Amino acid sequence: MFTKMIKLVTLGTFAAALLGSPVFAAGGGGGGGGGNGSTDPYAGAYSDQRPQPTYPKRPGTKATQKGKKPNNQSSIGDPAFAAGYRVAYDTIYERNDYAAAIAQLKSLGHDDHPNVANLIGYSYRKLGDYEQSQVWYERALKADPNHVLTWQYYGLWQLERGNREQALYHLSRIAAICGTDCEEYRSLAAALDKPTGTALAY
Repeated sequence: MFTKMIKLVTLGTFAAALLGSPVFAAGGGGGGGGGNGSTDPYAGAYSDQRPQPTYPKRPGTKATQKGKKPNNQSSIGDPAFAAGYRVAYDTIYERNDYAAAIAQLKSLGHDDHPNVANLIGYSYRKLGDYEQSQVWYERALKADPNHVLTWQYYGLWQLERGNREQALYHLSRIAAICGTDCEEYRSLAAALDKPTGTALAY
């Protein structure tokens, strides 16, 4: 049932893009009682593989999704920033020390970099602070509205909060950015295909 809905949403997104009309209002918003937030970073977890880090790129490079159009992952060329980001990433995914990772990421001095804001939002969600998670995921999308990883994690977060319609909206945004073959699309689509109430591990 949700597979058909996903296909319809994807077709509608591409049709609207072809006609040059806006697809939906920006942002995600809503479902039930309280903050809409964002989802988990680097959650290729549905493929049962450890997610690979997406480090900030150097100037002059564009991150792309397997031959698809650029996904506008923003870049900062400072080697110290890139090294600090790697340390924080490993703190999250190797040690699961989310509070320490938040401090490390904030100390980089680039809170508005979408990769940084995305990981801070993820860390807050893992600590159970959904309100702060929302703030940071929205900050990532404000910095880069085409930050495909944030749309994916926001969609997964919406599912965790029971907001399936919002998750479908996020899936349509991912399709518009990187198509339906990219990992971010496949991960969120697989999560949407699970029955309501299924525990999500990401």
